[in-house]
Amino acid sequence: MIIDDQHYDVIIIGTGAGGGTLAHKLAPTGKKILILEQGEFLEKESSELVDTEVFRKEQYHAPEQWYDNEGEPFYPQTSYCVGGNTKIYSGVLMRMRERDFEEVQHKDGLSPAWALKYKDFEPYYTEAEQLYQVHGKSEDDPTEPLHSGAYPFAEVAHEPQIEVIKDVLLKQGLHPSHLPLGLGNQGRTDSEDTGISPALKYPNVTLKTSAQALYLHTNASGCEIKAVQAKIGHQSYLFLGSMIVLSCGAINSSLLLLRSANEKHPNGIANSSDGVGRHLMKQQLSVVVQLTSSAYSGLSQRTLGVNDFYWGDEQYPYPMGNVQESGGILQDVIFSEAPPLLSIFTRIMPEFGLRQLATRSIGWWLQTEDLPNPHNRVRIAGDRLHIDYEPSNVEAHDRLVYRWLDVLKAVQAEQPSRFGRNGVFPRSDMPIQVVAHQCGTCRFGVDPKTSVLDLNCRAHEVNNLYVVDSSFFPSSSSVSPALTVIANALRVGDHLIQRLMNE
Repeated sequence: MIIDDQHYDVIIIGTGAGGGTLAHKLAPTGKKILILEQGEFLEKESSELVDTEVFRKEQYHAPEQWYDNEGEPFYPQTSYCVGGNTKIYSGVLMRMRERDFEEVQHKDGLSPAWALKYKDFEPYYTEAEQLYQVHGKSEDDPTEPLHSGAYPFAEVAHEPQIEVIKDVLLKQGLHPSHLPLGLGNQGRTDSEDTGISPALKYPNVTLKTSAQALYLHTNASGCEIKAVQAKIGHQSYLFLGSMIVLSCGAINSSLLLLRSANEKHPNGIANSSDGVGRHLMKQQLSVVVQLTSSAYSGLSQRTLGVNDFYWGDEQYPYPMGNVQESGGILQDVIFSEAPPLLSIFTRIMPEFGLRQLATRSIGWWLQTEDLPNPHNRVRIAGDRLHIDYEPSNVEAHDRLVYRWLDVLKAVQAEQPSRFGRNGVFPRSDMPIQVVAHQCGTCRFGVDPKTSVLDLNCRAHEVNNLYVVDSSFFPSSSSVSPALTVIANALRVGDHLIQRLMNE
């Protein structure tokens, strides 16, 4: 093993929404920062895909196999590269709703309250929107919480077909809204371009790619992390640091903690509560496809969302979730995990190829909150990573889908020349390998008996260990976690700056 002769003030493991943003925040301090990234720089990100490249699944899957409830292997759709999963996300950066931070009754159980509230995150949401150049408009969504500042850029205009749908939805009494999108000179803003690349301009910041963190090593008392063991190529390295920050994603961060078990932490580091790896959430995700009569590029941005059913409706008094149009299907990586849709289209319209499908259809993403369950967890068996997971809120999600199908049928009846009359809207639910929106495996809170992290996202048991990905979430909400992860990284960054300057 090679011991690096440097000592770092901060070691950040992972370059996704949390790690990349934190690196940007800490870089100007002058403190010596090492960033470890398991992957490399991508040659082509999802926003640069053309034609049917999106359906080449292997380019956006992890190289290792994970195992499901039945012990069956699968390759997860997750991105190991500089920028992490922000290189394959949609660019939609939504705030959690104010009520999402409170206890909420669902049909299947309670969504727990957060120890911090919307007002604690609001300034950091605003900072995050500025940093990631969010284009949006808050006035047209009645569920949008209060903003202390306007979006930094105006909303993105809808494609003509989406504009037609918006007008029909308004006639139905719904509130179609402009989705907040992170967009810069290079397309969708991500944590490579927004976080890592600016941070690397500072001489005190070092990035090592193809560096897989394998173990965390503590001091003799177990109360501090002294070193990170990583594999670069075929060689093991030991990196010494004062502050260690995990941002590997909710699944891989908990895996690293569990795999680093030692005499002082026999069940995994920071795991005396038995909470590490538990309460895994990943939202219920489905896609519904609406055929169109005329073709378009299949490469447009997502722009339209509907939250009228977020908290339920007159027929169902429980939360159902969020609806978004998918934008161009040819750039939507998750769409490639919906093979049942393709076989359905082949039977209905055998002359349609993949490209014809993508350019003559509109995808609708439907997201429903996944409730925390301690039995939904990440665990290790030998050298295998197992995902024990059963979905929750299935009825609520089904109701959201059926409610949206009624909406689309009304659109079809209003505009038959544009959207036909057949009433066929194929649906596909995302399988286990789609681990998008994963969260909750190292929850934060005030009680060490029921949480892994304190309110600054520092491990209760380890004085210099922090987690800034979506692991800290006590609940998942029905919006994507990206903006909340970014905002939280900025919040934790302020805490770390104060601590670094005082030590």
